[in-house]
Amino acid sequence: MPDYTGLAKVIKQAAQDAADASKPAGVCFGKVISTSPLQIHVDQKLDLGPAQLVLTRNVTDYDTAMTAEWETELTQGGQGEGAYDSHKHRITGIKLVTIHNGLAVGDQVILLQQQGGQKYIVLDKVG
Repeated sequence: MPDYTGLAKVIKQAAQDAADASKPAGVCFGKVISTSPLQIHVDQKLDLGPAQLVLTRNVTDYDTAMTAEWETELTQGGQGEGAYDSHKHRITGIKLVTIHNGLAVGDQVILLQQQGGQKYIVLDKVG
């Protein structure tokens, strides 16, 4: 009589994969309970760690280039030899700036559960 144990395992895994794939993505909310390592509390039974989270740019610090074109305000001051006349500076060009969007303990976040439920995309902060 043939051994069908291996075949049964393959069929069972295929059925499980199909069931997982049929689970729709869902939106849920969470609260950041730790930033190092990142931990997000979703409900009584679910705390998510770094391996389960995918962060969007909306919830991370990042550098970006921006075009700047402005002038400083007129200033003058000092006394005696340290005195200087009224002047301003023109600032132009492409400048690198840091956007500080990183998560902090206590932040409420919007999560999108990926199909199958293995990963959660942290879309944005609430509020």
